[in-house]
Amino acid sequence: MDLRVRLLGRLLARTSITRMDGERLRRAQQRRVPHNPVTDLLLGGVAPGVRLTDGTARGEAGKVPVRTYRPEWATGPLPLVVNFHGGGWTLGNLDSADWLCSSVSATVGAVVVSVEYRLAPGHRWPAAAEDCYAALTDVVERAAEFGADPERVAVMGDSAGGNLAAVVCLMARERSGPRIAHQGLVYPSVDLTMSSPSIDENAHAPILTRADCRAFRDHYLGDGDPHHPHASPLFATDHAGLPPALVQVAEHDPIRDDGVRYAAVLRDAGVPVRLTEYVGMPHGFLAFPRLCRSAPQALAELCAEQAAVFSR
Repeated sequence: MDLRVRLLGRLLARTSITRMDGERLRRAQQRRVPHNPVTDLLLGGVAPGVRLTDGTARGEAGKVPVRTYRPEWATGPLPLVVNFHGGGWTLGNLDSADWLCSSVSATVGAVVVSVEYRLAPGHRWPAAAEDCYAALTDVVERAAEFGADPERVAVMGDSAGGNLAAVVCLMARERSGPRIAHQGLVYPSVDLTMSSPSIDENAHAPILTRADCRAFRDHYLGDGDPHHPHASPLFATDHAGLPPALVQVAEHDPIRDDGVRYAAVLRDAGVPVRLTEYVGMPHGFLAFPRLCRSAPQALAELCAEQAAVFSR
């Protein structure tokens, strides 16, 4: 494993979710990370030539914040990508997705709308999932306002966001919702029973540990059923008819096998799937594009898959 990844893991261990009491967690949820040369060096900045606009979309219980990314050079209706940020359903915000969303917008030539859903434990499952589905539906209905094409829609998300992207695809199929052309699932958490073999294999991995996974899961799920497909999309009774998927996983990730298993059930259901494991990488590596050597490659793969789907 890259020395930079090991050092990053040691640094982030000090802010592990397992070390947070209620007050520290509330402060962490309110914290915003501003763009400056130091943070952009670590987390990546906004891609050049992309215009950002903040607004709102419909959530389950009221409006939720959204941020729109659009290439400044683009004209006419563009493909629409709806993003759900990571953070264990407990942390994260619109700022944390700026590099990924702006890079996808610039590379694919798409309008990207990132959704800031309600966070646990103040809002437990299924609040985040319902917010994300409501926001997706609203954004597609208002596609013309965003300069987007409602017939070319994809979703994407990393970690907990990957869970939400997969769940939203299930909801859209069940509820006759928007037609989704592609789902980009970046190291997704899709089994909240925590039964993947990699949970134990990578129990003490950098960035995310088994204890972190359990803490995030418990904050989000509470007394909810971990087998419910809107919590664990792996356990849906039928995966047929879901959108084509790209599933990206990391070698040193406790939930690596969540993605591997989900790709398998999608493929068995006849869904086109591309599965890529990034060797030497920890969970969350795409959030650190200047430190994790595989981040640019993973971004390029994600953009290439989306562009290919939209071109068809």
